[in-house]
Amino acid sequence: MNIVILAAGMGKRMNSDLPKVLHSLAGKPLLAHVLDTARSLNPGRLIVVYGHGGELVQKKITENDLAFVKQEPQLGTGHAVMQAVSLLDESMPTLVLYGDVPLIGQASLSRLLEAAGANKLAILTAELDDPTGYGRIIRDNGQINRIVEQKDGNSVELAVNEINTGIMVIPTVPLKRWLSSLSNNNAQGEYYLTDIVGKAVAEQIEVTSAQPDAIWETLGVNSKRQLAELERIYQKNMAEALLDKGVGLADPDRIDIRGSLTCGRDVFIDVNCVFEGHVVLDDGVFIGANCVIRDCDIGKNAEVRPFCHLEGAKVGSASLIGPYARLRPGAELGEEVHIGNFVEVKNSQIASHSKANHLAYVGDSTVGSRVNIGAGAITCNYDGANKHKTVIEDDVFIGTNCELVAPVKVGSGATVGAGTTLTKDVPAGSLTVSRAKQTTINDWKRPEKEKK
Repeated sequence: MNIVILAAGMGKRMNSDLPKVLHSLAGKPLLAHVLDTARSLNPGRLIVVYGHGGELVQKKITENDLAFVKQEPQLGTGHAVMQAVSLLDESMPTLVLYGDVPLIGQASLSRLLEAAGANKLAILTAELDDPTGYGRIIRDNGQINRIVEQKDGNSVELAVNEINTGIMVIPTVPLKRWLSSLSNNNAQGEYYLTDIVGKAVAEQIEVTSAQPDAIWETLGVNSKRQLAELERIYQKNMAEALLDKGVGLADPDRIDIRGSLTCGRDVFIDVNCVFEGHVVLDDGVFIGANCVIRDCDIGKNAEVRPFCHLEGAKVGSASLIGPYARLRPGAELGEEVHIGNFVEVKNSQIASHSKANHLAYVGDSTVGSRVNIGAGAITCNYDGANKHKTVIEDDVFIGTNCELVAPVKVGSGATVGAGTTLTKDVPAGSLTVSRAKQTTINDWKRPEKEKK
């Protein structure tokens, strides 16, 4: 099929300079959600009609399978589809979607496509207790006869509860003909796509309908309030899916997934955790409260204690992270590694059974097994222009408040005494200490503040 996504709206009620379809839901633009669903249907052609802030839309949405057409000025939904006419393949039907209706599901659209077949006009409709603001589906003896917009309806028509969601599947050859004859003689002075329904009825082309799996699939975004409401719907759905797969959630209302989260068996996630990008939690993983985890792979039975920030990291099985730890991109931890409070690891490999339990920085380093990195120890990896590497081999003990000035290597089994600043390699099995001589001044008096 052809798929045309209408994404030209200004979004005045968003009160923002950002085009409405680029506002974020679950970590990605509204339009990106619609495109993901559209691609799941394997369309022949995928067309985005842009308008307000169009250059930014094209800069943000860059996939090669898209064609962009501009609607300027914006004169209604019918006028928007007109802009795509030259790109439509007449041998297949055209599905019209909306860039600000991000939660529409593949199953609902597949049902609509099945109802349309090869030559019917199919409309996704829904029943609402309060249909105010929506176009009404007007039927005659059960058959769809026309659609009446809110501003154009009379009291009888506006009493109808079946509404038009705007999503349609249309046979393309008559669609082109109908679009060319649309009129803007209505309350808004716009070219309504819905007017093609009456034209189809007049030509005795069957107009049919299908319904979505859930009403929330059809909800659009016109304000920050509505965006927040859809965010909660999305997150609730994700949380329920996790619960159905056996994941333990301390509170399903206090988790945010902004990407994909894959969990093994017996995973538990405490409150207020945010997962971004692609995150994998293996069997038995425990995630403490208030963690932010982005693009990470966390191994079996690992524990991430509260208030940790992990990005682009791999954590080995049975490792213990935090609380208040930070793993930056390129951090790769082996089995049973301990990274404690206020420890930062960046672009470093730390082998199994090693630990940095508090107040340390490990950057651009390779750390062996069974290494102890004491409190206040740091790898000095940056000289102001370039990064340099530190190598710490197996069974090394690094005392507290040590500075390892890279490039430097600490040999296997070596001990570096507390307070040492390393600027040269340390031989295996040795003890290295560098300290200034301690001096004590007796009867020394601390300076006092001058009295005014």
